[in-house]
Amino acid sequence: RGEGVVPGSPQDVWECIKPVAGGLRTKWDQNVKDFEVIEAVSDTVSVCRTTTPSAFMRIISPREFVDVVLIRQYEDGTMLSAATNVEHPLCPPQPNFVRGFNYPCGCFCIPLPGEPDRTQLLSFFQTDLGGYLPQTVVDSFFPASIAGFYSNLTKAVKALK
Repeated sequence: RGEGVVPGSPQDVWECIKPVAGGLRTKWDQNVKDFEVIEAVSDTVSVCRTTTPSAFMRIISPREFVDVVLIRQYEDGTMLSAATNVEHPLCPPQPNFVRGFNYPCGCFCIPLPGEPDRTQLLSFFQTDLGGYLPQTVVDSFFPASIAGFYSNLTKAVKALK
């Protein structure tokens, strides 16, 4: 779980994190190499494939994740992306990637009353990286990964200005 206040409007923060093909996430998030929509189920639900580069001095091989993703905006301006692992016939495991598994996860962009240029961001990730990784490697990777996510997101939001 990650939580922080990002210096930027909810719209700008959402623009940087929203899970869409061709979006900004692949440009700033060091853990997202590519993002593609496998199937658009509706205007708010899609099946997506995310790939990650190798990490942690190449100890962690490139991963791929296939998830069903829900995007929703609430009346108070909160924007949400929620996802969980799914299998899809159009996206079998690909060579050169280890198939990872996302348990229910997501991000909430929450407007802060009276502070239009600041956004509360809650992120929940429960990921099984798959493959054969020592637990010590996994335990070392995630805290730094979450800290990098918030730091790089803040820079990406500032770059939109």
